[in-house]
Amino acid sequence: MAVKPQHPTEHGNELASDSSSIDPRDFRNALGSYATGVTVITAAAEDGTLAGLTCNSFASVSLNPPLVLWSLVTYSPSMSIFQNASHFAINVLGASQQALAKQFATPSDDKFAGVNWRPGLGNAPVLAHAVATFECRSADRYYGGDHVIFLGAVESYAYNRTEPLLFAQGRFGRFVPEA
Repeated sequence: MAVKPQHPTEHGNELASDSSSIDPRDFRNALGSYATGVTVITAAAEDGTLAGLTCNSFASVSLNPPLVLWSLVTYSPSMSIFQNASHFAINVLGASQQALAKQFATPSDDKFAGVNWRPGLGNAPVLAHAVATFECRSADRYYGGDHVIFLGAVESYAYNRTEPLLFAQGRFGRFVPEA
């Protein structure tokens, strides 16, 4: 007997609030049980306008070719810049950069005020003192529910082995190795 797949057939309907009995706030709390690193994703528009935001949806996809992904809510004010940018940079923040994470998570006309950065590939800002940076060519986009998933082809990267900033259960934290 064949089992019919239980996958949605229409874009976006898989997360429609009227088609799920899952409470969105409680679901978010459950997802918060999974500790993640903290990144600031950056890009530049053709006219030089900069975009940057704090993000913890970053993940590796493939080593060969080197691919990574991250996602952005569709109603983000920065969506058009990221949608049209040739490149973006993923800046993995260090344990001492909690203030920077908060700065890029807070709505502002100039999130880059006082931030030390240099232009990377496609002029995407590369933040100073990040634990790691991945400069990516925008390779593809996928639509899932209320987010756009950006796939990046890594063209350059750097890292320094300092302690990363972590995020879990709605709080910033640090990695504590076993004794």
